[in-house]
Amino acid sequence: MVLRSCALEGLGMSQDLYPEFWIGKQVFVTGHTGFKGGWLCHWLASMGAKVTGYALAPNTMPNLFTVANVASSLVRSHIGDIADLERLKLAIIEAQPDVLIHLAAQPLVRYSYANPVQTYQTNVMGTVNILEAVRACSTIKAVLIVTSDKCYENQEWAWGYRESEPMGGHDPYSNSKGCAELVTAAYRQSYFPAASYNSHGVAIATARAGNVIGGGDWSQDRLIPDAIRAFEGNKPLIIRHPSAIRPWQHVLEPLSGYLVLAQALYQKGACFNGPWNFGPQESDARPVQEVIELLVQGWNNSASWLQDGGPQVHEANFLKLDCSKARQYLGWNSKWNLESAIESIVSWQLAFRGDLDMKTFTLKQIQSYLKAEKKIRFPIFI
Repeated sequence: MVLRSCALEGLGMSQDLYPEFWIGKQVFVTGHTGFKGGWLCHWLASMGAKVTGYALAPNTMPNLFTVANVASSLVRSHIGDIADLERLKLAIIEAQPDVLIHLAAQPLVRYSYANPVQTYQTNVMGTVNILEAVRACSTIKAVLIVTSDKCYENQEWAWGYRESEPMGGHDPYSNSKGCAELVTAAYRQSYFPAASYNSHGVAIATARAGNVIGGGDWSQDRLIPDAIRAFEGNKPLIIRHPSAIRPWQHVLEPLSGYLVLAQALYQKGACFNGPWNFGPQESDARPVQEVIELLVQGWNNSASWLQDGGPQVHEANFLKLDCSKARQYLGWNSKWNLESAIESIVSWQLAFRGDLDMKTFTLKQIQSYLKAEKKIRFPIFI
């Protein structure tokens, strides 16, 4: 009913990305040393935001944080664990943010099978700690908790999941993301209810993205990074589930949604509370095999793949997102198709291998995306 009211008032039909909104905004980003976090910090700083990061040290070598000099886009970088509530709380209070975007997570399905306690501690209690810190910081007006498309109770449906579908999760990772959604909803209802928004002034939303890909991801046990490592080593990529269908999207796609949603939370308040899907066009929910064959075509003649014939842990076979809510109330749409995403990844990795300035190259790809998106009102500040 709240969203319907917003739509009737004209608040939710076209929430374009406005760089001028971000000029001088204090933004606290958790997970800034990670893949998505690094891209987001560069984008925010390019628009004039004052960004503070909080995360563990990068866990791969190389990593986007170092290669693209993400630290240069930050006011301050805190290296710390979101499981450390007091340290996290002090960092947030010190930063006095206007907007908080929570990306820090244990993000891998297979890792969660071997390390379930760490996965729940990071993804569930880490979310609790973030929201406890929000309660202690009077400056925050907009909070965005990023979870995953895997938070849904997967029924292997041929249609996309809507935000109202039940939470679930077969494996510890997916389940932990469902739990993080429930934790956020409980905190919002208990401490920041929409009915009393005028008194507390805090709007809180969650964001669920698809399988995010892009240049600068060296994570273990992810399709594109695993493929690039194999190709660079002149070895075939070993694929576990070539027929599994996922909603593939370039990292800039969900990040654009996060930024538009954060603006709406800050400017319009509690009517934008709740969960939001940010996935690709339906035509880009494609099998793993098709994604790799596109990457093979863009790489070189030595690139190849094979199917792993051994036993595998359970992973969902079919997963799609329905993003009607984001389209209707935020005016958000996916703009780069899978072919464009793969092309940009190959370009980024070849630039890295060519020893180019990867911060500059990363910012150029952001500019290229914005030109394609045609929703930017003023040029970004680089």
